[in-house]
Amino acid sequence: MTGVRQEHIYIAIEFLNIHRGYSVKEICIALKLNRSSYYKWKKRKQSKRELLNLQITEYVKEYYEESNGVLGYRQMSITINREKIDELPHRINVKRIHRIMRILGLKSVIRRKRPDYVKSTPEITAENVLNRDFKATVPFEKWLTDVTEFKYYVGPEVKKLYLSAILDLYDRRIVAYKIGDSNNNELVFTTFDEATSLYPDAKPIFHSDRGFQYTNKFFHQKIVDAGMIQSMSRVGRCLDNAPMEGWWGILKSEMYYLKKFTSRESLVSAIENYIHFYNTRRYQKRLNCMTPCEYYLATAA
Repeated sequence: MTGVRQEHIYIAIEFLNIHRGYSVKEICIALKLNRSSYYKWKKRKQSKRELLNLQITEYVKEYYEESNGVLGYRQMSITINREKIDELPHRINVKRIHRIMRILGLKSVIRRKRPDYVKSTPEITAENVLNRDFKATVPFEKWLTDVTEFKYYVGPEVKKLYLSAILDLYDRRIVAYKIGDSNNNELVFTTFDEATSLYPDAKPIFHSDRGFQYTNKFFHQKIVDAGMIQSMSRVGRCLDNAPMEGWWGILKSEMYYLKKFTSRESLVSAIENYIHFYNTRRYQKRLNCMTPCEYYLATAA
């Protein structure tokens, strides 16, 4: 076994002992390792590489726990290199982060498939103007929107909440959102009103699926009055709104699926906190390793 491999195993033993409550003895028995070798490693004079690995390990544990386990090794690499670069001798390779997380047994959560919803008869439909052209060169050029459902539990009773959100394709920011107890016109209309209030000069292509709120004639008039161009996905083609669908997947896998919510207040708080985290703390490789808000402000400046 190589020295590097052995070192990572010892780091894992230390992590399991301190943070998971396993004794060194039972870990070494399970791994078929001699305890004396581990304790000898603990007492040795550590090399620069070993010290750096331990430093990175602490950062990995810090961000993994802070994010409730949602950071995979790619996101972890971006986060550490952005937020800890002043404390490191150089940028840390993503493979090194991956190796340390694998040794520690830390994995990102798995996304689940979004459920289908009941179709309705539309009042007004629009062409698929966006036509899966998800690249935007400036802010407010293309907006996507949708509504998704959440559940929480009050004793044996299942309750529902709905989130309506608008995403800017340029910087992937959530520019406006509303949370409500019903998936109705008011939820979507007030989300749109918030977006136009915050950004009154925005004239984007406004793309949605063919949900009943978006095909409503009054909503169509709101879009016309705002000087926007309405665009809709084709029937049964969820990929026509793929980045919005993808954002729901990120939100639910990194926040919602991690726990069972037992009150409306806790679920609302978790949604609001996550959207703030996503916009201001979640670095994205496609955005030059910036957050959505950083990328937007860099352009605005």
